[in-house]
Amino acid sequence: MVAIDVKKVGEQKWNVFINGGRLDTGKDAVEWAKEVYGRGAGEILLTSMDTDGTKAGFDLDVTKMVRDSIEIPVIASGGAGNISHFVDVFEKSDADAALAASIFHFKEVDIKELKSELKTHGINVRL
Repeated sequence: MVAIDVKKVGEQKWNVFINGGRLDTGKDAVEWAKEVYGRGAGEILLTSMDTDGTKAGFDLDVTKMVRDSIEIPVIASGGAGNISHFVDVFEKSDADAALAASIFHFKEVDIKELKSELKTHGINVRL
């Protein structure tokens, strides 16, 4: 498992950031995902620092770009605010999994309700 934090730095371009999103490594996010895949990574936890904590939805564009570039699972992280954001990340970016924390900690989204909604959209989920 490799965790990659990314930020948008141009039109359809994301770089890898470190130190909690404060330091730009200058590495292209998609190229880095390919490199860690080539080095043997089994899956990638991809966090958009642009959307993390916003509750405005996952960054579908970078998630799809990374997902389409490698043959290992990609876990989308950063931006979940409601159930529709989870439906979108699976249907529009082909993410293999999606991560959220605060919306569950603060009971803003009910996990059983989320799973039920994903199931109705044909998204594979354990009930």
